Amino acid sequence: MPTPLVVSEVRKNFVMHLRGGLVLPVVSNVGFSVASGECAVLSGPSGIGKSSILKMLYGNYGVDGGQILVNHQGKVLDMASAAARTVLDVRRKTMGYVSQFLRTVPRVAAIDVVAEPLLARGVAQEEARERAGRMLSRLNLPEALWQLPPSTFSGGEQQRVNIARGFITDHTILLLDEPTASLDAANSAVVEELIAAKKAAGVAIVGIFHDADVRRKVADRLIDVSAFSPGRKAA
Repeated sequence: MPTPLVVSEVRKNFVMHLRGGLVLPVVSNVGFSVASGECAVLSGPSGIGKSSILKMLYGNYGVDGGQILVNHQGKVLDMASAAARTVLDVRRKTMGYVSQFLRTVPRVAAIDVVAEPLLARGVAQEEARERAGRMLSRLNLPEALWQLPPSTFSGGEQQRVNIARGFITDHTILLLDEPTASLDAANSAVVEELIAAKKAAGVAIVGIFHDADVRRKVADRLIDVSAFSPGRKAA
């Protein structure tokens, strides 16, 4: 099977328009690949560019140079230059993403938030909601909350909905941005189990984990983002 994700010579700058067009380098010459069944963890201090790299992989941030090659439905395409419609298709079928914050349509029930990625892939509503319920149960979210909008939940409860939504599909690539940040030890352990199951299923994972214990348990390899930071040297 071709490598699911290959990143080559990627660079990103931010332009500060309110400061006269000041160019702020973020990362440069980013290069790595992730194999099926591997969890590669981006490491380095806060502000070094880890989340920016994930956002470029997912197409939330534009890329100023380089390639992000994804094996999508048997074809290799470059997320760095792909059309918006293609990026959306990759997100629907190939690449999942658990961000640091849950963003949902107001007043939509938690169970439907979790089921939505399955519905987008053609799964029947009854089956999608059943699978969503199983994911929420596994993450210890009380059934009494399933019909309520996540905006009414605590931060930890919202994150469990976010994780359930991100893990419910069979995407071949999964991006994780601090998925355990607001979770207690018991639910962090559940996430570790979910990651292990994804790896066993051949999913290529790129993650950020500031919790050293979680990182040690899930990482197959660390990628030091300091090496890609302009003006800094790798530790």
